[in-house]
Amino acid sequence: MKQMVRVLLIVIGSISLVLGVLGIVLPLVPTTPFLLLTGACYVRSSDRLYNWLMSNKWFGSYIKNYKAGRGIPVRAKVSLLIMIWFSFLFSAFYITSHPLLRAGFIFGGFFFTVLILRTKTYDSENEPS
Repeated sequence: MKQMVRVLLIVIGSISLVLGVLGIVLPLVPTTPFLLLTGACYVRSSDRLYNWLMSNKWFGSYIKNYKAGRGIPVRAKVSLLIMIWFSFLFSAFYITSHPLLRAGFIFGGFFFTVLILRTKTYDSENEPS
């Protein structure tokens, strides 16, 4: 069972990594949350993959900035909020007709918006060289 969980975490982390890479070039796909998920999956399943991710010149900085308390870049926050509200409102008004489910989707949108806005914003332009 332990080996199966390890493989599942590697698969989820790898899918999340692909989505994070897409987020680098696609404006509505967030990068940082997917890379954080990748890091969380890899740290629990494979030291080799986690070390590769953290030392990677393209992906490592996203995770290191978040872990160091510097926060999430503005672009990632905006992408996250757009994606959350699009998917939650679409689900609330086109997927379900039940009023409690609609309210739950809208509440979820507000909940995650508050979480994202309360997370520190990383400003790479003001970082010392």
